[in-house]
Amino acid sequence: MESLEQEVAVAMPRIGDKAPEFKAITTQGEINFPADYKGKWVILFSHPADFTPVCTSEFMTFAKLEPEFSALNCQLVGLSIDGLYSHIAWLRTIKDKIEFKGMKNMEVKFPLIEDITMSVAKKYGMIQPGESSTKAVRAVFYIDPKGMIRAIIYYPLSMGRNFDELKRALIAMQTADAYNIATPADWQPGDDVIVPTAGSCGVANDRMETKEEGITCTDWFFCTKKLSLEQVNNPAHSN
Repeated sequence: MESLEQEVAVAMPRIGDKAPEFKAITTQGEINFPADYKGKWVILFSHPADFTPVCTSEFMTFAKLEPEFSALNCQLVGLSIDGLYSHIAWLRTIKDKIEFKGMKNMEVKFPLIEDITMSVAKKYGMIQPGESSTKAVRAVFYIDPKGMIRAIIYYPLSMGRNFDELKRALIAMQTADAYNIATPADWQPGDDVIVPTAGSCGVANDRMETKEEGITCTDWFFCTKKLSLEQVNNPAHSN
């Protein structure tokens, strides 16, 4: 029985799965997830506990960057296994008392889920018993406008997240969708992108011999093209 409970605790959805549905109470009222955010990207993320220093630094950073994520059509949704009143008290403390890296008076306006039963955390595999059986690890789920899980990033309790990477990953996925490309290692908006690999001998031969306009190939399977920062910032103008 114990092994079965542990298996349930660490089970998690996978990339390409439909995001598990749930209803929850949050600091911004009740939500029906992910239906309430249809048509938007969502970053659903968990943190170990309220009133802890690493989590505090993360929430201040999320609050600062929320307008940037919103401009990317992305909703932030947080979660821990604390209760609603703990959440409210902690967020008030952050706004009224905490200063970090020049940030102060930071108001968290995105929803923070109450999950004292751990039902949502277990559904998303956020409880990892080898790390902690009473706290959620720092999980990050990217859910696209169709409600599908597109990326998953996990961090241990001791390590705060890299927010530049969280934003970069979102932009990379949105860019890949808009232009049917892939992004290479360490890609930043404005860098060259990867053209889909040739799917036939004929296409591979054409790429190497006829030199498609705007595409640079070092071999038949490794081709890149330029994608300007303006194009990345305005994917609606891709055609």
